[in-house]
Amino acid sequence: MTRRRVGVFGGAFDPPHVTHVALARAALDQRDLDELRIFPTGHPWHKARVLSAAAHRIAMAELAFGPIPGVIVDPRETSREGPTYTLDTLQQLQAEQPGAELVLIMGSDQARALPGWHGWREIVSAAIVCVAERLESAPSGVAAEPTDPLPRPASRFDPGTLPGLPAEARFEFLELPPVATSATDIRARLARHQRISGLVPPAVERYIDQHHLYAPPPDDH
Repeated sequence: MTRRRVGVFGGAFDPPHVTHVALARAALDQRDLDELRIFPTGHPWHKARVLSAAAHRIAMAELAFGPIPGVIVDPRETSREGPTYTLDTLQQLQAEQPGAELVLIMGSDQARALPGWHGWREIVSAAIVCVAERLESAPSGVAAEPTDPLPRPASRFDPGTLPGLPAEARFEFLELPPVATSATDIRARLARHQRISGLVPPAVERYIDQHHLYAPPPDDH
């Protein structure tokens, strides 16, 4: 009997953009997932920056991913107190869906940094790690923030470079078209009152405008 495959895709989604949506569709198409769960992060353990309110990020994730069949936006991480750890989420999913094969989706830079993750050996034992990489023809020089799940790789990720990798660890790969969208750039554009059409789904763009998200702080003078 074929095991049910459940994709796990987490990130700040601050805001979710067209590359996030492309990854979700590619994961469902290329990795034969029965279900893909989207997890807006709670309090990132690395404390890279202050995130937008969870309610806004959840709402935008629903608008961005909701129309895709097989995708579920799961807000559980945003309600946790203290730092958010991927291992906790995977263990909860294992308890809820015993026998399911969990597929954890991440960018290649995140995969290289796995030894710095909380309980990383337990993570790679609990789930297949699916590494999303942009095609080699993609332009370089676009910086990504730590909470962006799709940083641009310098070269193809080799799992064998991870020190102390458990023997049972499994990896899969996901190819994305060359794109240069990043949440960092989108927020910077909005802070400069620049347009973001084509960088985020239209419904997300309308939500951002309606709620005045990422606007520059008012002038005190």
